[in-house]
Amino acid sequence: MQSVIRPNAWVALKLPSGSTKVLQITPNTTISLGKYGSFPANLIIGRPYHLTFELQDKLLDENFSRLRVVPTSELYAEVFADEAAAECATPATGANDAVISATDGEEFSLVDEKGNVVARSNREIIDDSARQTLTQEEIEELKREGNNAGKDVIAKLLLSHTALDQKTSFSLAKYKLLKTKKYIRRFQVLPIDVANLAQWQLEERDASKIMDMRAEMIGLVGCWGNVHYGGDDVLLEDPNATVAQGDEACVPVDEGLLRGRWLVVDDTCGLLVAAMAERMGVLYPNEDAETEGKTEGQDKDAAEQTSAIPEQTEETNVDQTEAGKTTQERDDTEMTDVQAAPTKPEAEKKPKQQKTRPSDFAIPYSQTNTITAIHGASQPNLSLLNYWGFDITSPNHPPHPLLNHLLTLTWLQLLKPELDLAYSTPPLTASPETLASWKPSRRGNFHRKRRRYARIRHIVDSTRAGNFSGLVCASTMDPISILRHTLPLLAGGAPVAIYSPSVEALAAAADCFSVPRRTAWVSGSVPEIEGLSTEELEHWPGNEQFPLNPTLLQGVSIQTSRARRWQVLPGRTHPLMTERGGADGYVLTAWRAKPAEGKIAAKGKFKRRKVESDAATPASA
Repeated sequence: MQSVIRPNAWVALKLPSGSTKVLQITPNTTISLGKYGSFPANLIIGRPYHLTFELQDKLLDENFSRLRVVPTSELYAEVFADEAAAECATPATGANDAVISATDGEEFSLVDEKGNVVARSNREIIDDSARQTLTQEEIEELKREGNNAGKDVIAKLLLSHTALDQKTSFSLAKYKLLKTKKYIRRFQVLPIDVANLAQWQLEERDASKIMDMRAEMIGLVGCWGNVHYGGDDVLLEDPNATVAQGDEACVPVDEGLLRGRWLVVDDTCGLLVAAMAERMGVLYPNEDAETEGKTEGQDKDAAEQTSAIPEQTEETNVDQTEAGKTTQERDDTEMTDVQAAPTKPEAEKKPKQQKTRPSDFAIPYSQTNTITAIHGASQPNLSLLNYWGFDITSPNHPPHPLLNHLLTLTWLQLLKPELDLAYSTPPLTASPETLASWKPSRRGNFHRKRRRYARIRHIVDSTRAGNFSGLVCASTMDPISILRHTLPLLAGGAPVAIYSPSVEALAAAADCFSVPRRTAWVSGSVPEIEGLSTEELEHWPGNEQFPLNPTLLQGVSIQTSRARRWQVLPGRTHPLMTERGGADGYVLTAWRAKPAEGKIAAKGKFKRRKVESDAATPASA
C-alpha cells in the first residue's frame, strides 16, 4: 500500500459526521465536501495518509480554502486534559462509600458521605431548542462568516445554552460531540483498502452489489480459505515462436510448477478477488519498483539530453567579460556558438536500440501465487478493482501486480472447451514475407489474435489440470452446482469457503456431505457407482438422492460472525441497540478429501487380551 497520496489515486475521506466520501484525486481540480466546504486537490497530493486536515477560512485575495494539518495534541486535547486532571485530583471517598439518594428536581443522584453530588442521572427531559438562545438565523450567519473553521460556532452554541450546567458529564460530552460533528470543518484522508471500500459500499452505496458482505464475512472467508502468499513468481520461458508456427509452438503446462493457486467464483463485482489479492500481496503496486523505474527513466532521459548537447570548444566558452550582458544578448551568443560548433558525423551516431518484444506464444502469467476466477459472462464483472488501479477491460494496461496473477475463464471454457471458438480455433499463421506485405493494422490484429489464443489455451489447460490450493466462493449460483465442477480441481486437504447471504442454500449443500449419506454411499446403497474408478467417482454428476459424492469433503460446517459496536465511556460501556439491517451472511467451510484406493487393512503385531470367559474355561475343554 502506498504511503503518500499519489495523483489519480482513489482515497477515502472520513468526514466529521461519520460518513465516508470515496473519490479520485485528480490534479488541478476542486474537491467538494458538501456543507463543509471545498479545497484544491493539489493541496493533499504528496501528503501522507491518515492525517487530519482542517479547512481554513478563505483569505481576502484568494478564492479557495487552504488546509491545515491538525496536530495530535489538538485532536485529543480534552482527553489529555481529563487524564491530567484525574492524576492530580485526590478522590475524597472510595467507590464503596458513595450512596444513591434523591434530590429536588432529579430522580436519582450519586452522593458521598459528606453529601457532595458525585454524579446525577439524566432522566429529566431538557428542551434544547428552548434552552438555546441562538436562533437558527444567527447560527446560519455564523456559518456563512466561516470563522475559525467552525470552532467559533461550537463555542458560541455552548456559551448560549442556558441549561448547560444541568447536564451530566455524559450528556455534556454527547452534546459537544454532536455539535462538533455538525459544524467542524475537518476531514481525514485514508487509503482505499478492502475494509474501507466494503464499509462504504454497505452504508453509502448499494449493498446488494457486494451481496451484503460485511468485513467480518470477508475475514472469515479469507481465513477459512487459507488465502496467503503462495511463493515467488515462476514464469515460463519464451518459446520464441515464429509467425509461421501454430499449436506445435505452444508452451505445455508443467504441473510441477503449479502451486499456490486459488480458485474463486466472485459475484461481488471484484470485492472478493480484491480481498484475496490483498492477502496474497498482489493488490497494491510496489512503490519501490515504481520509484526505481522512474529513477531509471529519469537517468536515461538525462543521459540522452547530455549526449545531445554538442561539445564545447575554447571558442564557444563564454568569457568573463560577457557576464554583464543582458539575458537576450547571452541567449543570442549561445545560439550562435551552438550553430557554429562542429557536429558529429552521421556514421558516428549510435543507432537506436529497438525494444525486444516477446513472441506471440510467450505466457505472461505466473505459475504460482495466482487467482483463477470463473465467470458466466463474456467478460468478468470485476469493476471494483478499478479503485486499486486495475481495469480488467483495458487492453493496454499499465504495470500492475494483478496482470500476472489474475486469470479468468468462463464456465464453458472449463466444462467444454471444445465448444469455445477462442480455444478450439487454431492460431493464425503466415510467412514473414506475407506478413511484411500487410498493412500495420492487419499485422497488429494478427499478433493480437495469436497472443489471445496462447493466453486462453494456457489458462484453460492449467485450470483443468487442477491441484488448486483452495476454493473461495461468493456467488448467487447454487453452491451444489459450483461444487460439482470445482471439487475435482482441488488438491488433497485444500480448504473450501463459500459465502452466501442466506443460510438455506448452504444448508442444502452441507446436507450432501452428512454422515448418513456418507454411510449409505460407502455401504453400497448407490448401484450407479459400481465399477467406477476413483477419477470417475470424483466427476460423478450425481442423482436425486446423492447430488454430490459425499466422500469428497470432510469437516463441513456453517458459521457466521458479527462484531457489534459499543459505546465506551467511563461507567457507561454497553453495546449499541440499533445497527444496520440486511443479511447477516453465512460461510460454509470444509476440506477436500481424497478417497483411499483399494481395500483398507490394518497391519501390525497385535497381542490377544485375556477375557474373563477365556480365564474361566477349563484347560481340558
